[in-house]
Amino acid sequence: MKMLVLGSGLMGPAAAFNALSDPGVELVTLADLDQSRLDAAVAHIARHDDGGRLSAVRIDLADHSAAVQLFTGYDVILAALPWTASMMAFRAALRAGVPIVDLAIPDEDERRELRDMAAAGGSLILLGCGLEPGLTELLARHLAAKLDSVDELHIKCGGVPAIPSGPLGYKIVFGGSRLPLRDIPALVVEGGAPRMAQRYSGVEPVTIGGVGECEAWHEGMMPWLLDLPEFANIREGSQKTVRWPGYAIKATVLLELGLLGTKPLDVDGAMVIPKHVVDSVLYPSVKLEPGDEDITLFRVDVVGEKDGDRWLHRADMVDRYDHERGFTSMARTTAFTGAIAARMIGRGDIRATGLHTSEELIIGPLLDRMLEELAAAGVHFTGSATPVPAPAAGVAD
Repeated sequence: MKMLVLGSGLMGPAAAFNALSDPGVELVTLADLDQSRLDAAVAHIARHDDGGRLSAVRIDLADHSAAVQLFTGYDVILAALPWTASMMAFRAALRAGVPIVDLAIPDEDERRELRDMAAAGGSLILLGCGLEPGLTELLARHLAAKLDSVDELHIKCGGVPAIPSGPLGYKIVFGGSRLPLRDIPALVVEGGAPRMAQRYSGVEPVTIGGVGECEAWHEGMMPWLLDLPEFANIREGSQKTVRWPGYAIKATVLLELGLLGTKPLDVDGAMVIPKHVVDSVLYPSVKLEPGDEDITLFRVDVVGEKDGDRWLHRADMVDRYDHERGFTSMARTTAFTGAIAARMIGRGDIRATGLHTSEELIIGPLLDRMLEELAAAGVHFTGSATPVPAPAAGVAD
């Protein structure tokens, strides 16, 4: 199997490293536009696991012909890129007829465009194959399969610096220079009906074993989850981001002041995007510096009935920075997941075409294998099943 990894920021090198752990992979090529960043990433990986199977190439995805020519020599591609670059990669991958996996997810308009592109191209685009989206949805569906019917789904996930610092108590653990702050509403399900809630609302304390008290707030459910049969009739549903306490109230102030908007404003004759100003001002305080460590926190709760009894099934994960190999926890949990999925495609375990999200295809034995491979890499989940009382008569779940 030959695998191409696009992007050499925080995620790409971790994906390439994980792919090299598979003896069935004969070649991993890391590609990027930035040669200096590419060289640093290759040197990092080679210190730990190369075996002569790692190569690197500089590529400008804006050069469509060059991208298609490069892609044609591989069995599968993993994109760990900013979204605008991912769109260029999708077009080249479809033209080359090579399946491609992406860690992120587009907005609904872009999803429709990609669906049409993938259908016409006859190849596979697998989206949302990282931590969130990705493992959160995979474990949600896995837990739901243990029940006859599901009433509630609650997802909590986030990455935090091991030691909170700066004005937000946060560092950008995913990569890039833009804070993950948005002004769009969050999808929730209440009383059996979907509705939009204000982002950063619904704050609740969350105690994570070995970490302590954090907070979780509405980030919004992935809407395609409600299209799955397991969750079509849930009464309550939420997807929340986890941070150290105090983050949500600060983010809410920025939101209510209009500072998270992306519509350009005229400021003394200059067109300015408020969110970009916030990013630029805060970046020195939220940049992940050498020596900074992170923690990834994950909890999925599914409530429903089995054989007439009501149960809460839970999956938890706490993952920490890898001191030995120098990979952030967010890179481990996100990029390793994508790399495992890409290898499933490359070896023929997944043969779908068109546009799909990870939880559509990675189920049953494939999910078991993914969790086994993550465990082998040191990413572990714990599970529990707890009986819960039925709701009082006449009271909504």
